Amino acid sequence: MEAAAAGPVAAVLPAGGSGERLGGATPKQFCALQGRPLVSYAVRALERINWISDIIVVVSPENIETMKSIIEKYGHKRVTIVKGGITRHRSIFNGLKVFAENEFSNQLLQKPEVVIIHDAVRPFVEEDILSKVVMAAKEHGAAGAIRPLVSTVIASAPDGFLDHSLERARYRASEMPQAFLFDVIYQAYQQCTDYDLDYGTECLHLALKYCKTNAKLVEGTADLWKVTYKRDLYAAESIIKDSLSKQVCVITDVKEPVARVGFLIHESLKSQIKVEAISISLSKNDSHLQNNFSGECYNFVSVNDKKYDIEETQQLVDVLEKSNVPLLCPVVVISVHLDFSENVSFSIGMEELSKIKKFAGEAKKKNVLVYGLLIQYRDHLLLQERVNSAAALIMALIKDRNPEMVGQLLVA
Repeated sequence: MEAAAAGPVAAVLPAGGSGERLGGATPKQFCALQGRPLVSYAVRALERINWISDIIVVVSPENIETMKSIIEKYGHKRVTIVKGGITRHRSIFNGLKVFAENEFSNQLLQKPEVVIIHDAVRPFVEEDILSKVVMAAKEHGAAGAIRPLVSTVIASAPDGFLDHSLERARYRASEMPQAFLFDVIYQAYQQCTDYDLDYGTECLHLALKYCKTNAKLVEGTADLWKVTYKRDLYAAESIIKDSLSKQVCVITDVKEPVARVGFLIHESLKSQIKVEAISISLSKNDSHLQNNFSGECYNFVSVNDKKYDIEETQQLVDVLEKSNVPLLCPVVVISVHLDFSENVSFSIGMEELSKIKKFAGEAKKKNVLVYGLLIQYRDHLLLQERVNSAAALIMALIKDRNPEMVGQLLVA
C-alpha cells in the first residue's frame, strides 16, 4: 500500500488477557494451534506487511519470558515487548509510551504518524482492512472496523424483564483493527480518567471523548472475529488447517514406473488442490529441490523408487529442515511406496514397519508429519483406480494433519 508508506505506521498488540472465558490454565493468546501459539499468528499477520515499521506486543509481567521465547523460536522481526497494565486500556497506553516516554524503553522508537491497535487473539487480519483503517485514520484522525450485529441487542429492566430492544439494522459491532493518528490517541490516553482506564474497552470512544475526534467506521470482513471461547480455538485451527491445504508438491524420480505414478497422482489431485510436480533425483541434486521451495507449500508427496525404502523421503525431510519451511507450521510429507508384483497378498515385515515408524517419530520432532502410503497393483489397468484411491487418502491426510497418525502405512 503506497499511501500508507508516506508516513510511519506502527501497531500495538495487547496480549495480556487471562483467558477466563476460554477456561483452562493457559491464556488464549498462548494456546497452540497446529503447534504454534495464537499470538504468533497475529504477529505474523502484521509482520508480513512491510509498511508497518514496529509491532509492540503488550503482555502481562509473568508472560514476558514466554513471549520472548516465541519471538526467538519463530523468528519474528520488528517486535518490541512491553509490560502490560492491569486493564486493557492501561496495557495499550503502556504500548504507546514506547514511542514517547524513555522510562518505557531503553531507546525510544520512531514515533509513527499512525498507530494500529489490534488484538493478539484475532489472527486472521488481512492487509486490505489494515490499509483501509490506516488511510481513514490519516484523513479523519481515527478509524475502526465494524461488522453487522449477528444477534439483536436487548436491555433488561431491574426486575429481570425485557425493557426494550435495539433496532439491529441501525447498530454495528465494533471490531479490530482500529487506527489513529498517534498524537490523537496518545493525547486521549494522557487525559483519560482512572475510571475510563480501568473500566473502558473502546479506544474509538476515548478519541471522541477526549480529543473530539469522530472515528470513520470501515466495514470489515468476516475473518475479523476474536478467539474468546474454547469452540473458537477449534474454529481457528480449522481455518489454519484449510490455509495449509491449498497446495501440494509431488516429487518423483525421472525413472519409470515412478514418473508414471507421479504423473497420475498429479492428474488425480489437480481438481482438488494446486499441484506442483517436480521430477528429480533427490540423491543427485537436492539444491534444485531447495530452490523450488517458496515457503508457501506445506504438503509434499514423495514417490519412492523402491518398495519400502525411505531413503528419498529422508532426503526430502533433510532438505525441508534446511529450508526452515517447517518453522512456522507443521509440514505433511506422504511417502508413497509402489508394489506392482504379481503377488496379490500384502507382505511387509515388522522391520520395515518399525523403520518407517521410527523415522516418522524423529521427523515429528522437526515439525514434519510423515505418513506412509502403499499403492499396490497387479497390472496397469488397475493402476488408475489405485491412484484415485491414493489421491483421496492424500487429501484426507493433508486436510486432517493428525500428528497421532504419523508413521502409519495406509494402503490404497
